[in-house]
Amino acid sequence: MMASIRRFLAEKYTIILMADLAGRMVRFSIPKNIVKAGFAVIGVFSIFVGYFAYNMFKINLHMEDLDHMRETSMIQKQEIQRFALKVEEFQNQLNRLEKFDKKLRIITALDSGVAGKNDSFGVGGPSTTDNFGASAEKYTEGLLNQLDDDIAKMDSKAAKQEISFHELDGFFKDQSTLLTSTPSIWPTRGWVTSGFGYRVSPFTGMREFHEGLDISTQMGAPVLSPANGVVVDTGRDNGYGNLVEIDHGYGIVTRFGHNSKVLVKRGEHVKRGQVIARVGSTGRSTGPHVHYEVRLNGVPVNPYRYILTD
Repeated sequence: MMASIRRFLAEKYTIILMADLAGRMVRFSIPKNIVKAGFAVIGVFSIFVGYFAYNMFKINLHMEDLDHMRETSMIQKQEIQRFALKVEEFQNQLNRLEKFDKKLRIITALDSGVAGKNDSFGVGGPSTTDNFGASAEKYTEGLLNQLDDDIAKMDSKAAKQEISFHELDGFFKDQSTLLTSTPSIWPTRGWVTSGFGYRVSPFTGMREFHEGLDISTQMGAPVLSPANGVVVDTGRDNGYGNLVEIDHGYGIVTRFGHNSKVLVKRGEHVKRGQVIARVGSTGRSTGPHVHYEVRLNGVPVNPYRYILTD
């Protein structure tokens, strides 16, 4: 063993250093094999450092790409969500049109038509702060598919609504006189304190049938005619107080009770929106309001069915 070590260290490199100008020298020897081993270690270390640096460089590049992809994905998600809100807003507009269509069909006694079906819509998805990766791709793909489905439904619904409105337009052109004589607006602005139908009487505490709407508002507010017609009564009634009754033709009669002042006369022709009285609390009343009735062929019907404006 010792002989092998001696042989390994036998061949040497001699290094001579000039110590000063006087010529003194420093001499020392290093075994050749140790020098070779040192260079080998340095070489291996250099390769390792180079490999590590190369991989760090690649990782940094990938991180930059990943950051860019994440930023792009976030922007895309935000754009998709903004578009989803637009889709939802458009859907709400279609729903309002459908509601208006239904009211018109109630008044005109037409069937529900092609626009009567309610297509469900939905937009949404996970938060944009979800982990980036496969979940982000699934999120984007799922939301895009949902939007595509919603747009297809809206396109179908809009086409049906267009057909329905064309049908209503044709009916209106044929029934213009009936339409101007059909109650369609609120007689006054306020809030409904008692609806049409059974209720507990504020005077007796007993259950009774309320034949109209009680609309509370400030004293003296204008009371409007909801359609064209002829005033047939402006008398005083113990229950209704100062009463105005209008015959609109086609079996439709409206009544307005508890007025503080009546501004029309019996036999007078009135137009839709014309002020016919002032809000009061005459007759059997607990405060200023309008008692509004709609009668069809003498039978009380729910006035809200005829109100087109919300």
